Amino acid sequence: MKYTLAFSSILALGLAHTIPSSLRLRAHKSLNKRAPEPVCKFSEHTFDDTTAWKGSGSNTKRDLNATTWDPPSDLVTALEEVWTHEIDTYTSPLDFKNYGYDQVIAGEGKINYCVRWDSTKTVTADQRVQVETAVVRSFNKWIEVLAGFDGFPYESVNVSVVGWAVKDASQLEGDTSGIDVYTTTDGDGIPQCDEGCGRFFHYTDNDYSQCAAGEDRHYDQSLWLTDDFEGGAGGDWGQRVGTDYFLENIESDNIHIVLHELGHTFALDDFYDWIPTGVTNFIMLAGSATEITEFDAWMARDWWRNLKDRYSL
Repeated sequence: MKYTLAFSSILALGLAHTIPSSLRLRAHKSLNKRAPEPVCKFSEHTFDDTTAWKGSGSNTKRDLNATTWDPPSDLVTALEEVWTHEIDTYTSPLDFKNYGYDQVIAGEGKINYCVRWDSTKTVTADQRVQVETAVVRSFNKWIEVLAGFDGFPYESVNVSVVGWAVKDASQLEGDTSGIDVYTTTDGDGIPQCDEGCGRFFHYTDNDYSQCAAGEDRHYDQSLWLTDDFEGGAGGDWGQRVGTDYFLENIESDNIHIVLHELGHTFALDDFYDWIPTGVTNFIMLAGSATEITEFDAWMARDWWRNLKDRYSL
């Protein structure tokens, strides 16, 4: 079945002011590595989703049983090109220690989220449950393609939303006793979960002594939902998409812009100025696929096999 995806192309420099400078520096020098564009562009593409998971020449779905580095022969050249490009282009990418892999291992299979509700809307208790369900599902889409591969220790990750940052606490309807509610803001006046509780701010010192909610309630990732925001952004800090886009797709099995931005959390690059040999449709080629494909899976596995020795597993 063929789909056409049409999204507004974003002129990143025109929107750069919407992302705090601290996030731009960390996300794009250390993780996203796609400077000078802080916003992912989703242009129009037409693709045939029956061939997105070719797998050794067949149209079968993903190989979830891969345990060693043995990618399909038709992906080998492209994978080598991607890895060489990343190592040659970016500054010490193997030395950065806040990729999604680092966070999963440090949390022993548990990831906490805090939602930055950059919106004027109110949120019902049922919507908050739906948001958490969507976050759990989306994060574990990437874990699914790593499970069992080359010593990756988790088949799934326990993902929880522990907090919400809002402009006014009255925006959160219903019982909020199970979450930490923040009304603090960043330097641009945007709702920001307590920096004292954020891994992004403390991954080098692992010091959550200033987190009023307690170390167990720290957050590893932020889901940043912004009114009238098109496209997406992502990095070691989390993912940012439009409020309406997320809510309209909240029950979708694959919220594809979120999956793309999570790819950046797991160290994967954008492909705006080049495309690897022989692959044309994959989630990290913005707008060309609506699900994580075989090529995306092998790119993530490539990172894991090159990082796993830093952990005591």
